[in-house]
Amino acid sequence: MRMTVNPAPGLCAALRDDLTGAGYRAAELRAAWGAEADEAIGRGIAGPALAALGERRDPLATLARMLFLGRACAASDVSRALPRLGAVGLVGLGLAAQRGDTLEPAALVRPQEISDGLGDGQWWIASDLDELALGGALPTDHVLGVGGASLTLAGLQLTSPAGPVLDVGTGCGIQALRARRVAGRAVATDVSHRALAFTRLNAQLNDVGDIEVRHGNLFDPVAGEQFDRVVSNPPFVITPRVAGVPEYEYRDGGLAGDALVARVVSGVGAVLAPRGVAQLLGNWEYGADGDGLERVRGWVAASPVPLDAWVVERERLDPLAYAELWVRDGGTVPGTAEYDRLITAWLADFADRGVTGIGFGYVLLRRPAAGTPTLARYERATQPVAGALGAHLTAALAAWDRIAAMDDVALAATVLTVATDVSEARHHTPGEEHPRVIELRQGGGFARTVPVDPALAALVGACDGDLPLGTLIDAVAELMEVDAGALRADLLPRVRELVFTGFLGLPG
Repeated sequence: MRMTVNPAPGLCAALRDDLTGAGYRAAELRAAWGAEADEAIGRGIAGPALAALGERRDPLATLARMLFLGRACAASDVSRALPRLGAVGLVGLGLAAQRGDTLEPAALVRPQEISDGLGDGQWWIASDLDELALGGALPTDHVLGVGGASLTLAGLQLTSPAGPVLDVGTGCGIQALRARRVAGRAVATDVSHRALAFTRLNAQLNDVGDIEVRHGNLFDPVAGEQFDRVVSNPPFVITPRVAGVPEYEYRDGGLAGDALVARVVSGVGAVLAPRGVAQLLGNWEYGADGDGLERVRGWVAASPVPLDAWVVERERLDPLAYAELWVRDGGTVPGTAEYDRLITAWLADFADRGVTGIGFGYVLLRRPAAGTPTLARYERATQPVAGALGAHLTAALAAWDRIAAMDDVALAATVLTVATDVSEARHHTPGEEHPRVIELRQGGGFARTVPVDPALAALVGACDGDLPLGTLIDAVAELMEVDAGALRADLLPRVRELVFTGFLGLPG
């Protein structure tokens, strides 16, 4: 059922107090239904969790059924679980409807753990009933809750303090909530009035301060304004433009192919203040037009405002895998005629346009203070990454600015230190004295593995914060009996790369 979401501050405060009092948190829910049921929920199966709750009618169990699993409950049980808000208050928020003695959920409110460079925390996130609660396909105006992509982007957000932040295509407001951890002001835009109502409700529910919401498409609601940060999990999913294929507001921007992401990339510079940073997720196509990352490079070049760019492709799917991913995402069941029809439509669209693959990744863009870009990095990093990357990206940008301002003489005079998460691996053929391969491995950040030669390995090993880089290179040259000038010319560019990627640290 659809009810109007009402983000009334007093009702939100009462709900917050009641959820706190009931211990309605992620860890407590996992303990209530167990690891196996928790894994089943992640696969869209509610039965094991409901079975584990059994006949329990305590506040945590009632809220778990009602607000997490989307099951109707007795109104009297809900009122006992929410003593301040009551069943009437939950209806007043637009999160439930009363039918006689029964309260039927109209939305979900789920606890969400967060962890980033600013520390650990937890929110409650309200959103529309999902396929777990509905038991079928989603309506096209569905307001999505917290998914893997939104958590990824929240973890990517820079951790340094910021002025005003813009969240484009806010959905339930998760990115705006994350932005308020570092910014005094956040503006959230969306084409969905319902999404904006959920954003306001979630801001009130989590007591993060005001989030200003504006209705409209992409940057239209903020034309003429500038922001220190722009964050967007845009509706980037590539959807066939043919009759009968559902167009979900939360994931479909209404444009063909990857044109929506292209529009965001080429247009965001206009709303960035000098030194402002934009971060977004996106898809880009491979095919007749060539390499997907080169497509993104072209979008950046098309920006009227010159931009620094750091683009990381994390995954590449073939057309069939991509189609299966998003048809299932809409709640269509594999093996049905409707599933086959939609898959066929997706594959026909890709074939007609000569698309052979679809990349997914992270896009970081920055408006240089002086107007001249210095960073143009387009890379593939498909290795597993543990934890949020926001602090790493923040440090990498700061390191880039410092290292780019140094010529080789200044760099050689700098004292560097090896990051604490870096280790070295040497691979030997049995019986050989010298290693065939030497690798530097990063425990944090993008968990990079970098092959190095003996000279660079020796230099990195000697970077203990004591002697300048030039002195160390001279010592390595003497030890290896090679020309010091030639070794400097070889090593310094690679040292710059190691500083940017976090293997080596600058002083201070």
